[in-house]
Amino acid sequence: MTLQNPTQICISIDTEFSIAGHFKQPETRFPVAEPMVYGRVDGREEALGFLLDTFDRYQVKASFFVECANYFYFGDEPMRTVIGRLQAAGQDIQLHVHPVWLSFNKDATAGTFPRNDDCTGRDFEDLKRAFAACIDIFQRWVGQKPLAIRTGSLVADENIYRVMADLGIPLSSNIAMGVFTPAEPMLHHDSGRHTIHGVTEVPVFSYRDMSFAGKAHKKSLQITSCSWPEMKYVLRKARNEGVETIVILTHPSEYIKSSDLQYTRLTRNRVNQQRLVRLCEFIQNNPEDFVAVDFSSQYHNWLDSEITHPPIEIPSMYAVGRKLHNALNDFVWRY
Repeated sequence: MTLQNPTQICISIDTEFSIAGHFKQPETRFPVAEPMVYGRVDGREEALGFLLDTFDRYQVKASFFVECANYFYFGDEPMRTVIGRLQAAGQDIQLHVHPVWLSFNKDATAGTFPRNDDCTGRDFEDLKRAFAACIDIFQRWVGQKPLAIRTGSLVADENIYRVMADLGIPLSSNIAMGVFTPAEPMLHHDSGRHTIHGVTEVPVFSYRDMSFAGKAHKKSLQITSCSWPEMKYVLRKARNEGVETIVILTHPSEYIKSSDLQYTRLTRNRVNQQRLVRLCEFIQNNPEDFVAVDFSSQYHNWLDSEITHPPIEIPSMYAVGRKLHNALNDFVWRY
């Protein structure tokens, strides 16, 4: 199938802080904020700074899904400063929700929240209260209501979409079949755009590969887990198969390596940085076939425009190469 327009590539960045083992060892481990987002190594930002510099160099606009429930532990800072950086860079900002942070709430008027990081399995009113609290924080920090929400760890069920519709959030990106398989079949989408209880879901792009044992399984397109040759093959094949939109998942913390959960010693993740640079170069060098987009700019085009893409499979050699390369990168500190 030949597309009239370039295939859209949306690089989505879940921008979040870490509990960092605090619940298991509250006396010795504490939540981590700036180190995992900025990733300062020898005076240089190898995480957020690297991302913004790369996007600026290649004129890529991405969507940063910013986690806001961390307010209940850290207060307005430091995430509000992160948002200021994103706004100054002209990047798109949407809402990411890890509800476990709500358990730190000390405001009796807001009620109590369970120490649970899943958005699934909650009743409607409980989840609505959690989402509403995060939307209020987002509006205070960003200056407007989010157009899209992504749930923590991309864990989703139908109730999430009912709550989002009730709160007036029109877009979502909660599904990544290679990360989590929802219980409800109506949420089993590898790509495309799908209206679920009045909300337009744009999933992280997933495809099928083969394990070492020859067993097929789903893989989601992520910078930290997909080699560049594999990523380029997937993009080219998706283009040839008529795929209109490809959402890619990443995090600022993927561009650094940490010695421990407290981020006490860091080094840059050269492999992941190179993958992002090559992706941005690829988009820039192939303008007739690919274009970088974000959720805000595509809001009107994506809203209520359902499309189902064909499933994409890749040869086993890409999966094998990726696993070997990732294992080497994980094992060797300065690889």
